[in-house]
Order: sequence, then C-alpha cells, then structure tokens
Amino acid sequence: MCLTGVDYFSTLGYQPGIAFLAAGLLSPMATVVLVLLTLLGALPIYRRVAEESPHGQGSIAMLERLLPFWRGKLFVLALLGFALTDFIITITLSAADAAAHVVENPHVPTFLHEGQMWITLFLVALLGAVFLKGFKEAIGVAVALVVTYLALNAVVIGYGLWRIATHGHVVTDWTSGLTAEHGSIWTMVGVSLLVYPKLALGMSGFETGVAVMSHVDGATDDDAAKPATRIRNTKKLLTTAALVMSGYLVTSSLVTTLLIPAEKFQDGGEASGRALAYLAHLYLGDAFGTAYDASTIAILWFAGASAMAGMLNLVPRYLPRYGMSPEWAGATRPLVVILTAVGFLITWIFDADVDAQGGAYATGVLVLMVSAACAVMLAARKAGQRKLTVAYGVIALVLAYTLFDNVRERPDGVKIGGCFIAAIVLVSLASRVRRALELRATEITYDGRAEMFLRDAARRSIRLVAHEPVDRGREAYVAKMQQIVEDNDIQHPGDIVFLEVTVKDYSDFESRIEVHGEALHDAFRVLTVEAATVPNALAAVLLDIRDRTGVRPHLYLEWTEGNPLVNLARFLLFGVGEVAPVTREVVRRAEPDPTRRPHVHAG
Repeated sequence: MCLTGVDYFSTLGYQPGIAFLAAGLLSPMATVVLVLLTLLGALPIYRRVAEESPHGQGSIAMLERLLPFWRGKLFVLALLGFALTDFIITITLSAADAAAHVVENPHVPTFLHEGQMWITLFLVALLGAVFLKGFKEAIGVAVALVVTYLALNAVVIGYGLWRIATHGHVVTDWTSGLTAEHGSIWTMVGVSLLVYPKLALGMSGFETGVAVMSHVDGATDDDAAKPATRIRNTKKLLTTAALVMSGYLVTSSLVTTLLIPAEKFQDGGEASGRALAYLAHLYLGDAFGTAYDASTIAILWFAGASAMAGMLNLVPRYLPRYGMSPEWAGATRPLVVILTAVGFLITWIFDADVDAQGGAYATGVLVLMVSAACAVMLAARKAGQRKLTVAYGVIALVLAYTLFDNVRERPDGVKIGGCFIAAIVLVSLASRVRRALELRATEITYDGRAEMFLRDAARRSIRLVAHEPVDRGREAYVAKMQQIVEDNDIQHPGDIVFLEVTVKDYSDFESRIEVHGEALHDAFRVLTVEAATVPNALAAVLLDIRDRTGVRPHLYLEWTEGNPLVNLARFLLFGVGEVAPVTREVVRRAEPDPTRRPHVHAG
C-alpha cells in the first residue's frame, strides 16, 4: 500500500490548495463529491481490473486483449501517450511542489526564495541521475516515507480540527460566506457537482495500485493464471488506500478552507501549493514545519521515482512486441535521458507552477480511469454480467464527464498527451517499417506429421511450394503442381511439399510458429502455418528447416500481380502483398552467407 502511496498520498502536498482555487469555500463539499466518486466509482473499477490482470498488467492490457488487430494496437499507443502524460507530470508537478516547500521554508538561505524553477530542474535532474546509475525500488523506503508523512499530516490536520472545534466563529464565518455566495444548500450541492472535476488529482494512484500486484503475496496453491489469494489481497490494498486517502482528503480540505485566508492560496501566496505546510508552520512552529517540509519533499521526490520506474516498465512492455521499439527504448539509460529531457521541457513550459500543471496531471489520470471503466464494462459484457455492465457503464459516463469538464477548463493535458501520442506513433511506425524485414518468429515447432514429411523429403531434396490457402480443392493443388513442375523443370514431383501461411493477426509483429502437417486428397503433403505475415513466416520456416535437416530447401513462389507500391503497403499493414521479393530479402538479411542460404525461386 505504501509503494502505491508515494504517488497517491503525496498529492496531499498540493491537493488542498488546488481544491480551494477550484471550488473556493465549497472545497470541502466538492471534495466529498470526489470521495464518493472514488469509493463508488474508481474503487469498484480497479477491484475488477485486479481480477482481470492479476500480474500487474493493468487496464491497458485488458483493452489490448478486447480490441484486436490495428484498432487495439493504435488504441494502446494512444493510452500510452496519456499514461506518459500522467507519469511525466507526476515527476514535474511533484518536483515543483517539493521546490515550493523549499523556497517557502523560513530557514533556507534567502537566495533560494526566488529559485523555484532551478530547484525543480535540479530535483528532476537528480531523479534522472539516480536512474542512470541504477535504481531498484525499495518497498522499505516507501513504507518509512508514507508512515512518517501520514503521521505528520495527522498531527497538522488533528490540530486544525481541534482549533476549528474550539473557535466557534471559524465555522460560523465559513457558513456565512457560503450562504452569501451561493444561497441555499441545494445551490451549494449543484455547484459542488459542477466543480468537483477540477479536484480530480485526488483520485491518482489507482493504476499504480494495480501495477504493484506482482509484489502482493499469494498462496502457494494458487492457480498461476488466476491467483485468487493475490487478487483478494490486492483488493484489500486498494480499498484500504482509498479509505485512508478519502479521510485525509476531506479533513485536509476542511481545515485548510476554514483556517487559511483566501488570498494566501493565490499564486505567490504563502499557502500556494503547500496549504498544509502553511498550517504546520503557522500553528506548530517552524521546527515542526521544517520537519513537515522535509517529509513532504522526500515523498514528493519518491513519487517521481515511482513514476519514472513505471515508465521504464510500461514502454518496453508494449512497443517491442509491436515491432515499434526503437533501439533506445530497449535500454534503460537512453530512455531515462529522453524522459528527463521531457521533464525539463514540461517544467519550463509551466514555469514550475504547481497549480498550472494540475489540469494536465488530472487529464492523464482521468483518461486512464475512463479506459479502465470501459475495459471492465466490456469484460463484464463478455462474461454475460448484464447488471455489472450497466453499473460500469454508468461509472464510465460519470468519469467521462469529469474528463470532459477538466479538458474544457484546462486543455493543457490533451495538448501534452497529443504530443506524446504523435511522438509515440511516429517513432513506432518508423521503427516497425525499419524492422519489417526481420524474421519475426519467436519459436518454431513441428507436429509429428510435419516432421515425417520433412524427413522423407530430405532424402533427396526439400522442395516447398508456397500456396495461398484460399482454395484447398484438389484441382487447385493439381494446377499449382503442374505449373511449378513445368516452370522449374522439376524431375521428381513427388518431392514437393506445399507450404501454406494463414495470417492470423497482421497487427502483431512477432509470433510463435507451429507447423502442422496434413495429407489432403490422398495425394498432397501440406504444411500449414499461422503467423502475422506471410513472407517473414516463409523465410523463418525455410531457415529453420535448413538448420534441422542440414539440407538447403527450395521454395517456389509466384510473382504478385498489381502495383508494387500498393503491394508493399499491403505487406506493411496486412502481412501480405509482395511475397516473393520480400521473402527473398528476409532470407538474405538473416543469412548473409550465399552458400548456406535456402533457395528462393519466383516465376
């Protein structure tokens, strides 16, 4: 829970100030609305996500399974863009708020009071430096930070509640201000429902909670595919974190709203981005306030570390499987340099302002939540759970409204997310085109009949004929064999084995190839294969047969009719098209020695 909490609980450092700027005196009521959405919406969704992805894959993996082909791949790339927005802004916003706690502390040197930008950049750079050297996430450190931070917050909030209880005019002043601004209680409720989306930062951390499932204990007799004990314990983790955070959100909003003058929350004010720290210094003394600042700086910095670790796990998880991973994405250090540079850019664009980054952060969080809601709704529908489908659909609509309202008010998140999506798509597609001529087979296996066909053919020569499995009638095989024999002057037609490749999911990049043998029409030996592309699968099977049998096989293909550019595009997008020359080129690249290269014939 604490590993999740460095991201989730650390938002207390800036959430109360952002809440007041968004809702004013209605901040506690709007926070209650947010808490209700958290407990009745986000929590049930992510409990279901924990069931569907018990190894920490998260909602993105659920949608990847539910949306096949290019539609699913492109959707995942878009979600990755918003996920990177969420994580990058976590780093920059947390560093900016940590810097705010530094510059506002009365004990720091005077020259630091104007250096929030440079302190923020230093913290981002320090985070990158740690990962360049090598970083292993320590749960023990997270526990120490979270326990200390929550304890100090409990002291500040507890004293604030005591002061409110013992100074009756504070509540009276607040309620009088509410009545003067909004009139009736129903108007207050209506306005709270309208403004709560601006407080959406308080719902961050659920995706991280699912991501740490691999650290949650299970039972030794659990099913590896669906470990019931781990799922049950993760649900406890999510529920406990949500209940604890909900209590802190409501009480922190209440004490800061009632005890801090409104002008102190404004940009440049003493409570801007650090409302609870302001109360700690004001009521509990500078010594306690400094301890609170140090704790806040530490947990905010570690929240950035958690976000960086999340990105380093997230990017390699998807892009290499799609063939969309440039060389630097597979290595930690170059990726850290790129992400740190982006963090510098975001910090400069937002001038290290905590409040200004809130909209972008909330957008990233809400996009992931909406996608999770859609994922569990589709999963419930697939399982035939009609009532749950409707319930998750309603939650998805509420979260979608929250996202829309946040984007309408603060479009920065969509702009940054759009930039990330564009960069990911462009780099990914360029990488996929560059790697298109690789073998792209992770493993090749043969059933007994396929091995027998190859063993028999290897006694003289292995002659494979590529046949499109559209027409599998006897006449099609007879015609194909006659054509190949005549065009290539084959003396022993009985050596011929047909090889058929069926494209299963052309959006995949790599695939495991299983070769099955069939005897069709009592006269023809056929090897069947399912793969993502035809040419790459043919080349991979040719080279594997050579290595297994020690015989250089022959493969006979027909030239593809039509425009070469159109056929090339068909190959890149759908795995078919210009089969003969592409197969030959894949073989040539995989085997540079011409004397060991399988023979590829086209006619």
